[in-house]
Amino acid sequence: MISWQLDAEPLAKLVVLPRDAASLDEAELAIELWERYSGKRLEPAQRLAVQIMMAETADGLWAALTTGREMPRQNGKGEEIEVVELWGLVQRGEAILHTVHEAVMLATQAQQRLLSVLEGHRDLRRKIKRHWRGTGQQMTELLNGGVIWYRTRSGGGGRGLDDIDRLVVDEAQHATDEQLSAITPTLLANANPQLNVLGTAALPNNKSAWWWTVRRRALSNDPGRFGYLGHTAETVYLNDAGHVVQEPVDVEDRTLWAASNPSLHTGRGQGWDFYEEQLRTLGSAGFAREHLGVWEPPFEEGSGPINLETWAALAELSEIHTHLQIGLALSPDRSWATLAVAGRRADGYAHVEARDWRAGTGWVVDRVVEAWQAARIPIRVHAQGPAASFIPELVERGVEVVD
Repeated sequence: MISWQLDAEPLAKLVVLPRDAASLDEAELAIELWERYSGKRLEPAQRLAVQIMMAETADGLWAALTTGREMPRQNGKGEEIEVVELWGLVQRGEAILHTVHEAVMLATQAQQRLLSVLEGHRDLRRKIKRHWRGTGQQMTELLNGGVIWYRTRSGGGGRGLDDIDRLVVDEAQHATDEQLSAITPTLLANANPQLNVLGTAALPNNKSAWWWTVRRRALSNDPGRFGYLGHTAETVYLNDAGHVVQEPVDVEDRTLWAASNPSLHTGRGQGWDFYEEQLRTLGSAGFAREHLGVWEPPFEEGSGPINLETWAALAELSEIHTHLQIGLALSPDRSWATLAVAGRRADGYAHVEARDWRAGTGWVVDRVVEAWQAARIPIRVHAQGPAASFIPELVERGVEVVD
């Protein structure tokens, strides 16, 4: 029988145990090693996270090829992966690639935490062959061949490295498909590789699309060789159509604060007063994302407040008959532009549609001129908005512009 640490408080909302797990012996030894040399003790929730990452099959392989860990900030994810990395270096001689977001300081901090354990004791310190602390290229190598690289992710961040035993994707809420395409092939040449993904709640504007693919796998009925542990205040599941459903969360409910943040149970950090202050500082939406693990919804075709299939069917019944208006809008970062029309249908109801919605701005002026020449009605552009920068050129080309 495997003794999973399932009595951990607070109980995680999302738990996927590797289905072929036959032994946790190595996980327990890794925890013992880390606790001895770090002078710290893992909390029950942290022990479960390590167990999920290090569970082995009867053949001695990692039971999970991929693991995911979601948890609000400052709750000990760094210590969990440090246990696994320390064991991998000292006992297995693993080649580890630990990747972080663009913030180079995160890589520096991760290296320094592990180095402080290695250098803090003579019997570990003498195992170190060399280490680099260069910005964006940090590395620690042991005499047994174990090595860990710390890299900031980019489109080519993992190229040039091969035969990696363990790939760590930290700050996964920032990871992109392009970055993962560059670094995951490094695992291909290894007979027993593992991908460890850890992060906080998904960010707005679909910036965490790849991170959502990992969470969706945890929610699915057949995740494969996979393990996952998620502390979050939200109840989330897939409906019969396979779309993500996220039930509303009451940010003022303090019991949810404790359920999402294991540190509140252990007494670490500044406790309740810190979270009360954070609610005032971040507001409800920011607090829910950063401290309650409430993910920004994913973009899903056919889901959301408007069902796209229903919308498409209704579009055939709706067209503008009178009061035609044309408007131009631009996103604040100038990455997208929209040309929209509005007016009244034959029954008097309003009709609105986006005629053009494209990335970039190079197409905007020619398309607006074309719309003006076809309709010969003023083009509405908010004089104080981002699209106002196009007004001089549009006027120069003969377009009548109104605010």
